[in-house]
Amino acid sequence: MTIVRTENRDSEERVSLTARAYGEIRRRILDNEMPPGTMMLEQELAAMLAMSRTPVREALIRLANEGMVEVRPRHGMRVLPVSADDMAEIYQILTALESDAAAEIARAGLSSEELAALKGAVEEMEDALAADDLKAWARADGHFHTLLIEACRNKRLRALVYQFWDQTYRVRMLTLTLRPRPTDSNRDHHALVDAIERRDPEAAACIHREHRLRAGAMLVSLLRNGPTQL
Repeated sequence: MTIVRTENRDSEERVSLTARAYGEIRRRILDNEMPPGTMMLEQELAAMLAMSRTPVREALIRLANEGMVEVRPRHGMRVLPVSADDMAEIYQILTALESDAAAEIARAGLSSEELAALKGAVEEMEDALAADDLKAWARADGHFHTLLIEACRNKRLRALVYQFWDQTYRVRMLTLTLRPRPTDSNRDHHALVDAIERRDPEAAACIHREHRLRAGAMLVSLLRNGPTQL
């Protein structure tokens, strides 16, 4: 019994280390701390994360399956670039899904607490822009969209949207300093909250559709025409 318990504990510890390695490498890729083209050996990653190579190797396999890295035998890994064509397809899907979600939310209505949370996220974006803190703006923008989708009662729609959020977040962080100041985005968010508050589903869907179409076109253009490391 002691041997079985020890083996189980060792297995749980390895799984926990793999999850930590996966989470930390993924975070660094998404936040552009490890931009496209970054190459690192397994032992370099293991030293950086203060763990053995085994959980790092397992984490890299998972990230490779998600299309974030290329695992290179005896050469560690390389962070893969973001495809403009993939992003165009993703934004086409998100534009349709999130516009439907916005309409549904406006039709059903939100509680005063939910409305206050959305308005608070928009104010966070305004404060971040006023402070010229684009990273804080991106976090607040992500928070706003999370609150919006969480308010949608269609759980399958929520699940579909969440499938693509890591990729869109990564592109936003990659292009953060290349894009114009997102004042139009803040204005769109104010208008969307107003439409939801007055229970106008048609306006909510239209505002969010135009918002996503503009954002998607801009990001895809930056990916196609921006620096080659994107």
